[in-house]
Amino acid sequence: MTVSPTGVLGRLKMELPTLPDALQRVAEQILEDPAEAAQASIVDLAERSGTSTATVTRFCRVLGFAGYAALRVAIATESGRAQQARWETDIDGDIEPDDPLDRVLGIIAGADARAIQETADRLDLAEVARVADAIATASRVELFGLGSSGTSGREMAFRLERIRVPCWFRPDAHTALTNAALLGPGDVAIGLSHSGRTREVIETLAVAAEQGALTVAVTSFARSPLADAADVVLTTAAHETTFRLAALSALHSQLVALDLVYVAVAQRTYARTTEAFEVTARAVQAHRLHDEASGARRARQRKTPTEDK
Repeated sequence: MTVSPTGVLGRLKMELPTLPDALQRVAEQILEDPAEAAQASIVDLAERSGTSTATVTRFCRVLGFAGYAALRVAIATESGRAQQARWETDIDGDIEPDDPLDRVLGIIAGADARAIQETADRLDLAEVARVADAIATASRVELFGLGSSGTSGREMAFRLERIRVPCWFRPDAHTALTNAALLGPGDVAIGLSHSGRTREVIETLAVAAEQGALTVAVTSFARSPLADAADVVLTTAAHETTFRLAALSALHSQLVALDLVYVAVAQRTYARTTEAFEVTARAVQAHRLHDEASGARRARQRKTPTEDK
């Protein structure tokens, strides 16, 4: 997996509980003081975390870095940017029952902005291009997700359908499994799950993979059962606030990742997409309420000088 030079700290916070004990200690030491960790030698970090240099090296490789030097650069880059934006110090995710709406709005907007930026940092653009290439020529695309992830999948299916991509969103596990079994080489199956541990989504991708379809996981956890079951992993981020737990907070990040894929597909099918937009716009035109003032202006513009006299 290719790792973006930014977004490392957010990923560590999210994946911390899934790491083995020794690697957790390394991660905790980095998260405790990222700026200090960016300056520390591999020996210093190993001593402070109560591990060994071999463990730190393994930690780097688990994250997808070639070595400790690359990890230090990534931490330094992100620490400097976070300090400049003051995201970590100025934005609090706690919302009290009597908080005014202006503060609530600031917290929600700030959390979503951070999650979207971290998602943009995490996305492997080569993998996004691979998915877009496959969808652009696929005879069948299947999407499946439950809960809020299902909302993202349904929106993606709507967008792809609009540009003539043969695409379906499946609302339940049995329908998803039976249709995944009908896929084949050249088809695409996309499974969405913030945690990467939703059994039904994992099973659906596994069935699709058995049939030879390209399988894509959209998840916040790059090291999860869903990610392991997929050919391509698009990693998202989420920032919790009070009343919006991680799975609910991941919606906007999932939409950003999927929207990037959608636009990339539209680029690859430009003529077909443009024609589809024109056809569908005409189809619903009669159902739009007309602006009478605009209609009157257009009528006046169509009059000839003779008619005005």
